[in-house]
Amino acid sequence: MKPTRFLALAAFVVPVLAQAHPGHEGHELTWDFTSGAAHPFSGWDHMLAMIAVGLWAARLGGRNRWLVPAMFAGVMAVGAALAQAGLAMPGIEQGIAASILVLGLLIAAAVRFPLSATLAVVSAFALFHGLAHGAEMPVSASGLGYSFGFIASTLLLHVSGLGLGLALKNREKAVRYAGGAVALAGVVAFAI
Repeated sequence: MKPTRFLALAAFVVPVLAQAHPGHEGHELTWDFTSGAAHPFSGWDHMLAMIAVGLWAARLGGRNRWLVPAMFAGVMAVGAALAQAGLAMPGIEQGIAASILVLGLLIAAAVRFPLSATLAVVSAFALFHGLAHGAEMPVSASGLGYSFGFIASTLLLHVSGLGLGLALKNREKAVRYAGGAVALAGVVAFAI
């Protein structure tokens, strides 16, 4: 991305994210959505996993380009609802780290599963991310508004990964290196 485009995007996004925090007069009605929308951007592990889902979907091609991100977002919403209903599950952070590691390896090795197996993999990882998002919802937020916010941001990150994958369609080495970097970040996520 050109520096001028990045700065223009940052100028548009940063004020919105700053207003996602409570205490800004006149933003009581948007607090739920904006805090949910900001949440996926608050941790590099969530961001990287969401982008990796889009990148893997791009590599898989065909209807996987929309089915894989849609399945992730749908199951993630279910996981968030379960967490908001009080379900606590051990190992959520390890599941998120595993999602980064495994998705990176799948991208780097150009792995192609049958559709059912692909959707099962992303569903398992989406559940961990959803449980984390739901558990971290602010007490004062509406579950519905917050959920719409983080689902919208998740889909935006998936589309970013998909766009990256499509842009690198004819650069196999670059995609494999990107997958390796994601996998390495997964190892780091386990270590911290």
